[in-house]
Amino acid sequence: MLTVVASQNGSFGLPDAWKILQDGGSALDAVEAGARAVEDNPDDHTVGYAGHPNIHGIVELDASIMDGATRRAGAVGSLQGYRHAITVARAVMERTPHALITGSGAARLAAEIGETQENLLTEGEHTYWAAEVGGSKAGLLAQVRQFTRDPRDGAGTVDFLAIDRDGNLASAVSTSGWAFKHPGRLGDSPIIGAGNYCDNRYGAAACTGWGELAIRASTAHTAVMAMARGASPAEAATIALRDLFELPTDGLLPLMHIVVLSPSGEHAAATTTAATTTAGARYAWQAESMSELAVSDRLVVQP
Repeated sequence: MLTVVASQNGSFGLPDAWKILQDGGSALDAVEAGARAVEDNPDDHTVGYAGHPNIHGIVELDASIMDGATRRAGAVGSLQGYRHAITVARAVMERTPHALITGSGAARLAAEIGETQENLLTEGEHTYWAAEVGGSKAGLLAQVRQFTRDPRDGAGTVDFLAIDRDGNLASAVSTSGWAFKHPGRLGDSPIIGAGNYCDNRYGAAACTGWGELAIRASTAHTAVMAMARGASPAEAATIALRDLFELPTDGLLPLMHIVVLSPSGEHAAATTTAATTTAGARYAWQAESMSELAVSDRLVVQP
């Protein structure tokens, strides 16, 4: 069954992904197109162009893409100067022998595949950075500790999961990461198994939230392996998020959102926050027989 599932901010790009699937395109093409659209959205400050900058006022992007048919994957981290991180991640998967390329190497690959170089820091984001960080005289480590106290502030990501007419699954994740992060910080988005995992046999999962926790717990992989053992998507999402409450977090809520898709098209999403007004509390999806996308509440998982 044709299906696309996305984090709520993916609603902006879901029509692009859906059109590709309806036209007989691949799940890989669909998730890339959906993520690219969000990377282009200047009103989304957690992904691509106009994303939140790091502590030095520089936008650094992370992304990954995974093919469920082969479990091949590509990812980029700390990419500067190119908005379509998801396309560069796909180039890592399809045009290099690697799975993850970061920093200047990722930027060089972006140039080699013909992506357009540009300044990703918009005037509005520069003003935001200057107001919050620009006047600080503290050292780098002190600044990072000061301005990244809570993962609920300035964090966000876009997730896409899809099934095409051939029954193949694909997943894509793209982000500008935690606002005012340490330069070179990688969250879970470019880490296969942490923020993104996809396997035709069992399903796909992708995360948004406090990336360091998903790295420590391999959260996306945990959800997919739960489905491998017979769990439904809702059960798998719950298992993966509940595991995070076992991690020490210095008293902070282990903020995490997850979307999960099974090979049959069954899907679910969950969150560790009960605040329904937060951006992570809902998710978007579309399946066959639907004329437009739907936005649904996530399950709330608490200790």
